[in-house]
Amino acid sequence: MKVAVVTDSNSGITPEFAQEIGVTVVPMPFLIDEKEYFENINLSQEKFYKKIMGGSDVSTSQPNINSVMDLWRELLKTHDEIVYIPMSSGLSGSCATAANFAKEFNGKVEVVDNHRISVTQKQSVIDAVNLAKAGKSAKEIKDYLLATSMNASIYIMLSTLKYLKKGGRITPAAALIASLLQIKPVLTIQGEKLDKFCQVMSYNQGKKRMIDQMVKELNTRFKPQIEKGNLKVFIAYTYDQAKAELFKAEVEKALQPYGLQVEFVDPLSLSVSCHIGENALAVAYCEYYKA
Repeated sequence: MKVAVVTDSNSGITPEFAQEIGVTVVPMPFLIDEKEYFENINLSQEKFYKKIMGGSDVSTSQPNINSVMDLWRELLKTHDEIVYIPMSSGLSGSCATAANFAKEFNGKVEVVDNHRISVTQKQSVIDAVNLAKAGKSAKEIKDYLLATSMNASIYIMLSTLKYLKKGGRITPAAALIASLLQIKPVLTIQGEKLDKFCQVMSYNQGKKRMIDQMVKELNTRFKPQIEKGNLKVFIAYTYDQAKAELFKAEVEKALQPYGLQVEFVDPLSLSVSCHIGENALAVAYCEYYKA
């Protein structure tokens, strides 16, 4: 059966990479000063950071479900089935909305809530493509992605709490204290929402804590994937790629005993960046499909 793979731009998949691997990306809408933009269509990374750093009011929104359904209908003219991989349901209601409307397609559209975002979501999309090439049905692809969904970790160090305060995720008083003390929070995504991991007093301390946690998890939680050779590691960032490339070198040094390298260095999807702001740095790793 011919299976189409569809995702959203929360995966960080660019139009160029989407064309290269043969997937379709639904652009996520943003409101900036009450004007609508679409990620990777008329809203670039550069334009986005210029807007938020200039004080513009930015908020995210769900994609228009009618447009998504029209896309599914069009793809079903040339494909037997569709696998749709949106961002984690813990971070957006778009997954539940899509799953509800997929019922109208008589089992031809499988919506996968595999609890991932950004670089780990991107890997899920790549896995889906490879599974489709291996002849798996949409249901079989969905089952694999659900079974491995929680085998992923992301740790993100923020340079500012301004955007979390703006979104009401922390109080203004807490943000002020953190700013005065120069505290940098390190957050984590373990399948659902952004949660606090730790707080550090310096950029270098934050990088060390993330690397130490990665090594700890490689020796425990992800030991089966290390032994099977189906774990990938990624670096993600907001705004400053140069710092991310330096962090990559530090991470790869820690990965040497495991025979691993960083797969790619990607900018975080703008839907995540809305809440964490510029100059954030992340390390992520997850299980992947190994043919």
